[in-house]
Amino acid sequence: MANEAAEKVILVGVSVNDGEDHLASLKELGALAQACGMEVTGRISQSLPEINKAYYIGTGKVDEVRDMAQDCGADIVIFDNALSPMQLRNLQERLGRPVLDRSTLILDIFARRARTREAKLQVETARLQYMLPRLAGLHAALSRQGGGSGPLSNKGAGETKLELDRRVLEKRLAELRRELQSLKSERETQRKRRAGSGMPRAALVGYTNAGKSTLMNVMLDLYGSEGTDAEQKKVMEQDMLFATLDTTVRRIEPPDHHAFLLSDTVGFIHKLPHHLVEAFQSTLEETKEADILLQVVDYSDPHYREQIAVTNRTLKELGADRIPMIYVYNKTDLAAPDEVPGLAGMTPERMKQNLPVVTENGIYLSAKERIGMEELICLMEKKLSGGYRECTLFIPYTDGRAVSYMNENAVVYETEYLEEGIRMRVSCRERDHRYYRKYVQ
Repeated sequence: MANEAAEKVILVGVSVNDGEDHLASLKELGALAQACGMEVTGRISQSLPEINKAYYIGTGKVDEVRDMAQDCGADIVIFDNALSPMQLRNLQERLGRPVLDRSTLILDIFARRARTREAKLQVETARLQYMLPRLAGLHAALSRQGGGSGPLSNKGAGETKLELDRRVLEKRLAELRRELQSLKSERETQRKRRAGSGMPRAALVGYTNAGKSTLMNVMLDLYGSEGTDAEQKKVMEQDMLFATLDTTVRRIEPPDHHAFLLSDTVGFIHKLPHHLVEAFQSTLEETKEADILLQVVDYSDPHYREQIAVTNRTLKELGADRIPMIYVYNKTDLAAPDEVPGLAGMTPERMKQNLPVVTENGIYLSAKERIGMEELICLMEKKLSGGYRECTLFIPYTDGRAVSYMNENAVVYETEYLEEGIRMRVSCRERDHRYYRKYVQ
């Protein structure tokens, strides 16, 4: 039930000869608005051969939007497209109410969800960068005040206000960049420490609300480090776009498998504001430093292929497109059986019993139902198998550090305590094999 105090909004979508499914995009915009606590009271769309430079949509459609907003009692009009400062100003004048675009809405959601100091600074940086060229639209009323002519005339109040605002924003941006640079240095120090642990690093990536946080929490429940409180280590999971923003890294220790570090990153989305990607660069460095990416896909969503394409484009923009990747087709239990490889013709109940399905580069599973976790870990090790080697080590009792390291960072198959030392049969990383080669038998 909608909150009575929620702001009422109508959504406007536009298709401009690009083949995009603008109705699906408009539906996603509605989910973004709801994630922002708004109530969607109407939707309207238009197909155009080219955008209107003054209003983005046609002038007749502007009147139609205004009438719908009045009929629905809408407080705000939200466009599913990025609007220029001039279009924003013109639309607000014609519609007589605030106008937002998709980028502004996403930035607002990020501002509400940011929890850590770094995330808050990154979001504020992105918002200020986005606001700077749009100040004229925000002060349209003030810009018409003042006037006069001649060398001694005062500038209009609106123009003076714009210049003051611009200086304030630019000063604040400079402060934010300095603080973020300091935090980036701290994050790089942490990353180097993790890299020195010798453990492989996996990063969860994918479209927002695909189930990354659910997968992280299930891994922690099943394979979290011993002696730690799994509940405290968990990340927030909710059926909502951008439920979590902050990158978290956890140690996963599956029995009889190599331990690894798993990071949960912010989700991607169609038309993600460039300033936001730019501002979150340091956080997303976790993705670039990973040994393997797990792209979590909501396989029950009919537009999952488009979401994969959005994620891959964003990864390329981040410079992380060459890292080995496994496609984790999540929520498969909610999909039609005919869509799952090898399970066509089955009833939903039989399909669920036959999950997971493993392919060369992917796995069909259900994180919520805890189906396919063991198989996913085996697939990860297979992908990373070139970096592991089985060997037998004879370590003298004087090097207890080497024994501890192997117990923590390798899969130990056998341990035999002899008179002069410890014989261990292990599977370890290639570089650890080189480092401890003096003990290899």
